[in-house]
Amino acid sequence: MPRRPRLILPDYPFHVIQRGVNRAAIFVDDLDRHHYCRLLGRACRKHSVSLHAFVLMGNHVHLLLTPSTAQALALAMKATGQSYVRYFNTRHGRSGTLWESRYKSCLVDTDRYFLMVLRYIELNPVRAALVASPQDHYWSSVRSHLGLAHHPLLTPHPVYLSLGGSAARRADAYKHFLHAGIPDKELANIQRYVQQERALGDERFQKMVAETLNRETVFRIAGRPPSKH
Repeated sequence: MPRRPRLILPDYPFHVIQRGVNRAAIFVDDLDRHHYCRLLGRACRKHSVSLHAFVLMGNHVHLLLTPSTAQALALAMKATGQSYVRYFNTRHGRSGTLWESRYKSCLVDTDRYFLMVLRYIELNPVRAALVASPQDHYWSSVRSHLGLAHHPLLTPHPVYLSLGGSAARRADAYKHFLHAGIPDKELANIQRYVQQERALGDERFQKMVAETLNRETVFRIAGRPPSKH
């Protein structure tokens, strides 16, 4: 079966997940993580992609990015992925693929859904029981959003900037939003939309994307026929 084309709209954010093959580790130590970040930053600058959030886990990464063109996201991910595999295989004396198939991507509405996905990404280490508090996970964008550090890879998204008129107010507002946690329904919605690579947003947003790209945008339960509407 041919791969379904991605939903791609320039200047809209995307939630991206890339996993190691067979859920194997993609980072052995902090040298690997540093190098991945360098490659990601270089690729994003070259292809005009803004990185808003990230978390590096043991066997996968979550990214929240906005591409400036229809091709930019794929080019940046390809450049990062291929360069990192060459580096990783050379350094660790292995060969073959590192990534599990192609990365997953989900188009995200820039209204409240952006903050939902941002929170989902930055709470990932807590859900995985790696840390008690999100800011305890160094390889994440969360410390920047909480005003505890500045990460040069990041471009603050306008939705985050709208949380307050100063850096301190934005950090405080986001802190309360982050520590409120994720309702189960919201968690499931984010996970299933990225798995099916649909458009995460309200009905108006999904309709706009469907009409623009002439593609189905809504998550479908297996076996359920698409709506006639």
